[in-house]
Amino acid sequence: MKDIDRLYRYKSLLTSRHAVSSEELMATLGISIATMKRDMANLRERLNIPVQYDRALGGYRLIPGHGRKELPGLWLTPDELVALATLQHLLSGFAPGVLANKLGPLKERLAHLLHDVDLDNVGLTERIRLVHAGQRRLPPAAFEAVATATLSRLRLSVTHHNRETNQTVARTVSPQQLVHYRDNWYLDAWCHLRNAFRSFAVDAMTHAHVLPDEPALDMDADTLRHATQASYGIFSGEPVGLAVLRFSAERARWVSGELWHPEQVSQWLPDGSYRLTLPYSDDRELLGDILRHGAHCVVESPPGLRSKTLAALQAACATYAA
Repeated sequence: MKDIDRLYRYKSLLTSRHAVSSEELMATLGISIATMKRDMANLRERLNIPVQYDRALGGYRLIPGHGRKELPGLWLTPDELVALATLQHLLSGFAPGVLANKLGPLKERLAHLLHDVDLDNVGLTERIRLVHAGQRRLPPAAFEAVATATLSRLRLSVTHHNRETNQTVARTVSPQQLVHYRDNWYLDAWCHLRNAFRSFAVDAMTHAHVLPDEPALDMDADTLRHATQASYGIFSGEPVGLAVLRFSAERARWVSGELWHPEQVSQWLPDGSYRLTLPYSDDRELLGDILRHGAHCVVESPPGLRSKTLAALQAACATYAA
């Protein structure tokens, strides 16, 4: 029996009754006293399981009222361990350095667990490469405060720099959810200054402080879903129109497999080109995505978005001509 399989058996035995004697553990698992003592040390130190020997009951038991919750996934199959280690590696890559202190102990325990099932944790992470494009530097203190307030359902005092207006404004917000989008973190929140829903880039926060005595205002789930998912991209709000985009037959090979919006409508045209229709509320992000396809994307409608795209392309040509 592999070590990890035996540890599974301990879990079952220790949670099925008040206490289990050493003799019963050794007989059931077919192990020596030395192996059992080593296993108990591993349960405590490696897996953080609160097990102790109770002299009054004459056996081992889990410590009641220890104040810790069992981590879902602590007792996993080898395949599930690989999935968890992969997720942990990806999460570390989302915000390098920000979660290092929190993930460090978990990473160490995962390494031990993977070793027990004959898997190489170092080799696993070396075979997964994270490539970041456009990731902005994230202030660790701000991220920690935002995450704490969001999960604890507390209000947050922030100072936020609006890059478009170049203004910095202090405000109090009720966090609703943290969003990781295109390699950057955003906070969806109810802004008490504007008395409206807003989305803030966490990296643009020069100050963030949790207000421990002020519970967050919770938005209705349907209202929040509509505010964050009704329109294209990171921008919130009611759609102002439908963008109709036509991609060349060549570019359609890629775009046809992409989800730009949950409510998008697509159509293959006789010449092999691909038409995509989607709602949007703010054209800034959408315009950038249109321009990255260059001559392979034509805005068919609405006229306003078509004119903006043409103006942006003409301005770019003028810059190069100069």
